[in-house]
Amino acid sequence: MKIYDELVARGLIAQVTSEQEVANLINNGNATFYIGFDPTADSLHVGHFMALCLMKRLQMAGNRPIALIGGGTGMVGDPSGRTDMRSMMTTETIQHNCDCFRKQMERFIEFGEGKAQMVNNAEWLMGLNYIELLREVGACFSVNNMLRAECYKQRMEKGLSFLEFNYMIMQSYDFYYLFQHYGCNMQFGGNDQWSNMLGGTELIRRKLGKDAHAMTITLLLNSEGKKMGKTAAGAVWLDPDKTSPYDFYQYWRNVDDADVLKCIRMLTFLPLEQISEMDNWQGAELNRAKEVLAYELTSLVHGSDEADKAEAAAKAIFIGGGSDENMPTTTLAEADFTDGSIGVLTLMVKCGLAGSNGEARKLVQGGGVTIDGEKVTDFKMQLPQSSFADGRILRKGKKTFHKATL
Repeated sequence: MKIYDELVARGLIAQVTSEQEVANLINNGNATFYIGFDPTADSLHVGHFMALCLMKRLQMAGNRPIALIGGGTGMVGDPSGRTDMRSMMTTETIQHNCDCFRKQMERFIEFGEGKAQMVNNAEWLMGLNYIELLREVGACFSVNNMLRAECYKQRMEKGLSFLEFNYMIMQSYDFYYLFQHYGCNMQFGGNDQWSNMLGGTELIRRKLGKDAHAMTITLLLNSEGKKMGKTAAGAVWLDPDKTSPYDFYQYWRNVDDADVLKCIRMLTFLPLEQISEMDNWQGAELNRAKEVLAYELTSLVHGSDEADKAEAAAKAIFIGGGSDENMPTTTLAEADFTDGSIGVLTLMVKCGLAGSNGEARKLVQGGGVTIDGEKVTDFKMQLPQSSFADGRILRKGKKTFHKATL
């Protein structure tokens, strides 16, 4: 099966322009494509997973990825999927986040001469002359068409700043610049980016002629993929210091039954024939499918050793009913205790089982918290410092375990 057909079979392609030309470029390894990453944090999260896996698949087929970091557009903020304006970031913060992204991306794609590249659009956007941009690019955009774009519609009632209104022009200019200076002939992005991406394709054709080959593709569910990175307790990060390999494994181990095979098809590199055999799995077999998904993705991000440890820890807890040395653990410091004890709500937040005391309180009141196998019924419960000498096992719900120790 050719790579384009595989992308379709895995459910990754939602919309394309000039499908036959797109397929030919990809199948023959002649695509130099970019995917944009907004540097709003110092780690990628699972919402970026689909894009990272796509870059890996296409590079394996001989195509060249460009990871475009939005150091310039990040100074403005993409209004897509938002109801308010993003806070401004400093150039130093953006550069730090870019450096963190590259380290994580290196687990998926290979950088180097003739291979993958990482570029920052601050390189060309920050030096643009406003009048020059208006004359060169502004005339190519219809305000009426821009206002019909989905990325702007949801902001019109609350208020769309002129700053954000420029985002489509800036993203379109990115593709125009990459096409001219990096030989980039294709762009990928989520459904929420479709209008912005079409703007880039149209800009190239209007400025460089109809024969300019600039292709556009959107990824199925990529905009939903961004939501994947958020859970009740916060984001699921690729950085092991933010989300431990065990917690990362558990995130995928606990996906809904309805989503597990879709995730395996889209995100893992298992052969489609093997995945098709799982299509009729039910009950206990679906639990096995979740274990496959969790192991494959943990191995991809953190390596097989960490995936082995996470799998062993999960089995020891859920099958053996006991603890395991690989269980995620928080070491408490003297400063965490007040008068020789720590409150259960504070402990849960400290261990990352809740994002706030309020959230922890709701979990306790809902009967969803146990310590050493005993259900916690009093959210005011205090735990003496001495009781943590050998460690205490916290459980949130049925499947999330955490050890707290001194």
